[in-house]
Amino acid sequence: MRHCRVLISSMVMSVMVACGSGTVEEASVMPEASEPVIGAGSILRIDPMFDELVPGDAVIEQLAEGFGFTEGPHWIEYHGLYGGAVLFSDIPGNTIFRWSSDGTVTPVLTPVFEGDREGVMAGSNGITTDVEGRVHFTEHGNRQISRIDADGVRSVVVDNHEGKRLNSPNDLVFHSDGSLYFTDPPYGLAEQDDDPAKEIAVNGIYRLGSDGDLALLANLTRPNGIGLSPDESRLYVANSDNASRIWMVYEITVDGTLENGRVFADVTDDEAQGVPDGLKVDARGNIWATGPGGVWIFSPEGRHLGSIQPDERPANLTFGGPDGTTLFMTAQTGLYRVQVSVGWAGR
Repeated sequence: MRHCRVLISSMVMSVMVACGSGTVEEASVMPEASEPVIGAGSILRIDPMFDELVPGDAVIEQLAEGFGFTEGPHWIEYHGLYGGAVLFSDIPGNTIFRWSSDGTVTPVLTPVFEGDREGVMAGSNGITTDVEGRVHFTEHGNRQISRIDADGVRSVVVDNHEGKRLNSPNDLVFHSDGSLYFTDPPYGLAEQDDDPAKEIAVNGIYRLGSDGDLALLANLTRPNGIGLSPDESRLYVANSDNASRIWMVYEITVDGTLENGRVFADVTDDEAQGVPDGLKVDARGNIWATGPGGVWIFSPEGRHLGSIQPDERPANLTFGGPDGTTLFMTAQTGLYRVQVSVGWAGR
């Protein structure tokens, strides 16, 4: 299966600042730790099964605040003083941050994008690691997926399809065969679908094979969050379109392509604000997906079991913590967590 609980070298995961050479170097300033804010939201229980996933005494905590718009959280473990940590993006802040288990928040990569940022959300978004523990992240402004190796060198993983530049890769997930599935909406382009710099007509769902071959598998109006079922037979994709607020599910064929795409859940008529965005699938096959008003938890059959609703509307989430059963949520200007009873299928 995929590997989430990885060990990252202390050199790479210390404070890193991007240099013109494309390498990553250490800085020396560590901000002081802060205490979590307890009771920062509410929990909606709909189905009795929800109580098996979220304890009755679970409390939402705010861990950090003051960011522009947080996204793309990913739990890591690495050798060093600070134990486990969450990497996350501040898209308008053009920075990848690290929240460490001791409460410190540290810039890991800044700036992510060095070009003209006027009118665009140019920073990074989704973050993950491969089986070797290398950090991969999607970039809006640079319209690519990049990687940071153990020696701190930053390189481009993919930036085009059949010679045409990608729109702005958004979220990503590794398959156990080494292939990388990702979404490519136009959010990093100032005029989105109407932007003259848009080279690919569709907003696609892609598979980058371990051999480097990139295939366009499907498209949606606004493909966004993406996740695999525990047995890797299904791929779930969020559609962040106010006119079609849905999650899709696809069957994965033996060669890694998609078939039998269908609507998994539809919340277009929900009265709360927000669209389907980031998602994760837990080890039991339940889907945890940010959407209108909070994090929606669905059974594998698509039944809405309940919701977790931080004080700010969340955009993305990840499982982590010592045993993998802490849910971390990036929500607008802050980072939040809540203790749950199940972990990510990727662990």
